[in-house]
Amino acid sequence: MNKHKDFLLNKITGPKDVKKLSIPEMEKLAQEIRTLIVEKDAAEGGHLGPDLGIVEATIAYHYVFDAPKDKLVWDISHQTYPHKMLTGRAKAWLDPDHYEDVTPYSNPDESPYDYYAVGHTSTSVALATGMAKARDLMGQRENIMALIGDGSLTGGLAFEGLNNAAIEPHNLVVVVNDNQWSIDKNVGGVVTSLKKLRDSNGQTAENPFKAMGFDYRYVADGNDLSAMIDAFKAVKDVDHPILLHINTLKGKGYEPAVKDEEAHHWVSPFNLEDDQPLAAENQKPTSNSVALDVIKEQIDAGQKIMAINAAIPGVFNLDEFKNEYPANYTDVGIAEQESVAFATGFAKEGGIPVLMENSTFLQRAFDQLSHDTAANDLPVVMLVAGGTISSQSKTHLGIFDQVMISNLPNWIYLAPTTLVEEKAMLEWAIKQKKHPVAIKVPSDVPETDHQIVITDYSTINYQVKPGKEVAVIGLGAFYQLGEKVANKLGATLVNPLSANILDEKALDQLATDHKVIVTLEDNILDGGFGQKVASYLGNKDVKVLNYGQNRVYTDQTPVAEIYQQNHLTLEQIVADVQKSL
Repeated sequence: MNKHKDFLLNKITGPKDVKKLSIPEMEKLAQEIRTLIVEKDAAEGGHLGPDLGIVEATIAYHYVFDAPKDKLVWDISHQTYPHKMLTGRAKAWLDPDHYEDVTPYSNPDESPYDYYAVGHTSTSVALATGMAKARDLMGQRENIMALIGDGSLTGGLAFEGLNNAAIEPHNLVVVVNDNQWSIDKNVGGVVTSLKKLRDSNGQTAENPFKAMGFDYRYVADGNDLSAMIDAFKAVKDVDHPILLHINTLKGKGYEPAVKDEEAHHWVSPFNLEDDQPLAAENQKPTSNSVALDVIKEQIDAGQKIMAINAAIPGVFNLDEFKNEYPANYTDVGIAEQESVAFATGFAKEGGIPVLMENSTFLQRAFDQLSHDTAANDLPVVMLVAGGTISSQSKTHLGIFDQVMISNLPNWIYLAPTTLVEEKAMLEWAIKQKKHPVAIKVPSDVPETDHQIVITDYSTINYQVKPGKEVAVIGLGAFYQLGEKVANKLGATLVNPLSANILDEKALDQLATDHKVIVTLEDNILDGGFGQKVASYLGNKDVKVLNYGQNRVYTDQTPVAEIYQQNHLTLEQIVADVQKSL
C-alpha cells in the first residue's frame, strides 16, 4: 500500500517529468527519495549510504541529459536507487507491496535506462570507452558518461579505463563521485591525490587527471542541486574527454549513516526509531570468530602473519582486529588483484599472509591466483567467504570459487564441515610452507559433530561413516544435507575435506562397496568437485550422481527455488537415488 500518495515522486514516470520541475520542486523530490530509501532499507536491507549521497547528482543528470539516448554507466551500481525511482520504477519504493519488483543493481532486463547488469567495481570507465568508440564509428552524437566513486578508483580496471578515456577524441565524461569512502575508509595514494584536489577546490597543480590529458572540472558541493545542474549543463555535448570531480556526503539525510559510514554502507533490516538491527546478534562462535581467534593466537605466539583484505573488513568482522593488531593488518582497497599479488609477495619474503576474500569478488583476481601464486607455488593462505548458492543478484553469486581455485595447479582447497574442522585446517595451513591453501569459510555449520578432527591435511584421507548400497559425499557446508540423505537411505556418509584433492584409495573402496555414489556441493557443478569424482570413477562399475547448481545466472531467485530447480532438496535426492538403484 502506498502511504506516500502526496509525494511528488508519484507523478514522475520518467526523466521527461523531472525536466518540468522547478529547483524547489526538485529539492522536495530529493527529500522524498531519501525518505523512501531509508524506509525500504529499514524493511528489506540494502545499500544505504551510497544511495543517500548521490540523490542530487542523479536528479540533476536526468534534468539535463536526455536518457536513454544519452547514456550513464554506473560503477558498481549500488547507488542506483534514486535513478531507478526517476526512470519509471518508483513504485518499488513507494509501495511496500512492490518492494521486490526491482533488483538492487542496474539491470537492462528491467529498464531501457539501464545499460548493463553491473554489481562489481571499477568497470564503468572501461565500458564507457567502448561505447564512445562505437558511437564515433557509427557517426552518432549522444553523450556517454561514466560515474565512478565509492572507492572504485582503487581498482586496477579504473586506471586502465582512464588511460584510454583520456585519449577519446570526442565526447566522454567521467564523473568521480568523491565521498571519501568505499565500504571502509578509502586507502592508498588515490586518497592523498583526491584530498589535495578537494582542499584546493580543484586548483592544486598536483592534478593526476589533468596530467593524463583530461579537461578537469570540480564541484565543491555535489549535493547542491543547482551546482550539479550547472556542472552537467557545462559538460553536455562537449567534444572531448572531461573529468568532473564532485565532492559528496555519503549517507546525507540520515544522521546515523553520516556518523558511521562503514556500518551504513549496506544494512540489514533495522528499526527506524533507533537505527538498531532487527535481527539479534549471534553470540555463539562463528566461522569469522574461529578464524580470527586462530590468527590472533598465532600472532601472539610470534608468527609473522599479515591479515589482508580488499575493502571488505565487515565481511570478516575485522574492525576490532585491525585496531588491536594494526601492524598485522592491510586493507588494499577495492583491488583484489593487488590483494592476491600482495599476499604472494609477502609469502615470498617469508611472511605468512592470511588473505580474506569474498567468493564473488575473488573472480577479479583470477590471473593472480594462477600466474603469481600458483605458478610460483607460494604458501599463501586464503579464506574464501560467501562461496554458496544464494538469492543474490546475478552480479554477486558465490558459486564460482571452486571452479576458479580448484582447477589451478598447486592450490589446495579445503572445505570444513564444522567450526572445529575450520580451526584445524587454518592452523595447518598457516604451519605448512609447501603450497597455497584456500579454505572455503563455512556458513551455518555446527561447531562440532564429535568427529575425529584431522590436524594434518598434507594428504587427504576421507572420513567415512559406513552404510549400505549408497555412498553420499557431502562437501563442506553440504555435509549436513548429506547427513540427512544418508540417514534416509541408510547410506554411507563421507566427508571429503577438500574440494579438489581426491582420496583415490577411498573412492576405489566406495566404488567397490556401493552401487551409487552421490556428490553434494554448494557451488556450480561444471568444473566442480562432483565432476572430478565422476571423472575419476568413470571406468568403475558404479553410478555417480552429482548435485550442485547448474551453470546459469540466477538473479534474486529464492534459495528454496534454486534448490528445487537443481534437485537439491532432501526429497528429490532420495527419490533420484532410489530410482537409480
